[in-house]
Amino acid sequence: MDAVPIGLLAALVGLAGGIVLGLAARLGDFCTLGALESAVYGKDQTMLRLWGIVVGVAVLGTQFAAMAGIVDLGGSFYHSISWNPLASILGGLVFGYGMALAGNCGFGALVRFGGGDLRSLVVVVVMGIFGFIALSGPLAPVRTALFPQPDATGPQGIVHDLNSLLGIPAVVTVVVIGLACLAWGLAHAPLRRSPRMIGWGIAAGAAVVWCFAGTSYLSDISLGAVSVEGPSFTAPVGRTLVFLMTSTAGGISFSVGAVIGVIGGALIGSSIRGLFRWEACEDPRELGRQVSGAMLMGIGGVVAMGCSVGQGVTASAALAWSGPTTLAAILVGGVIGLRQLIGGFQPE
Repeated sequence: MDAVPIGLLAALVGLAGGIVLGLAARLGDFCTLGALESAVYGKDQTMLRLWGIVVGVAVLGTQFAAMAGIVDLGGSFYHSISWNPLASILGGLVFGYGMALAGNCGFGALVRFGGGDLRSLVVVVVMGIFGFIALSGPLAPVRTALFPQPDATGPQGIVHDLNSLLGIPAVVTVVVIGLACLAWGLAHAPLRRSPRMIGWGIAAGAAVVWCFAGTSYLSDISLGAVSVEGPSFTAPVGRTLVFLMTSTAGGISFSVGAVIGVIGGALIGSSIRGLFRWEACEDPRELGRQVSGAMLMGIGGVVAMGCSVGQGVTASAALAWSGPTTLAAILVGGVIGLRQLIGGFQPE
């Protein structure tokens, strides 16, 4: 193992996790915007309730792994950087609104591209570029001035705060939140009747635990050369583009592996279900809307420090306050965007 570059090992961890997530999206219907559309306009909460399974498994697995010393949550930026509630709310709203315009979040766009949708490739590329514009490009000084990201001065997060303020033991908080998520998901009868969705929901949650555990181990043996990370698909998409264009500058990493893994998993899942087909945009107005949405997602995702998966699942698994806060803001932004789109297509 000593002969294998540590960055490549991290990429393999991300690749495995990404493949499972891509398969869960295609074979288990794990999707952010699809769940929101079905719940709000289709009056079907099955896909939304699946999130309870994914998050519940991710929370229980990640937190108990952390208690066992397998996962180093303190080394992740969810706990090492002070939480900025305004960034979570505003960034989440912008990301969610952009998600509605683009027709998918970053993760969903990668999945659809894996199924042959070339429109989603445009979304992925534009989102990655604008994410880096906000992260380290011309908009970076504005972002850091409006939403500073200082290092945390001490332990933070839901577990720590409830323990210090109310004296609630960490294990109680973890069990209650994890089981509450699972119970909320399984309380929906149609989801209970779909073992396929439940199974892939468990797999998606376990993929988050795997990514945290794998990067924690590599961070330990590399003395911090590898960051402790879980799946996220805003800035990592930009890092993947940099790597693909000039590997000597960008370097292979966990992010690259996770992004490529999602595309690969989606390709496999689409092929299994017979859903793979090439698609392209025939309406310039539709393409303009999708590009605008991708731009907003890139900027909003960087401000919020994560997307619907990166914050909604990964940060929630870490029991960081930013997780549920950002996810709620993304859902609100998504509903606003969907209502505007639907209202705009109504005849006068």
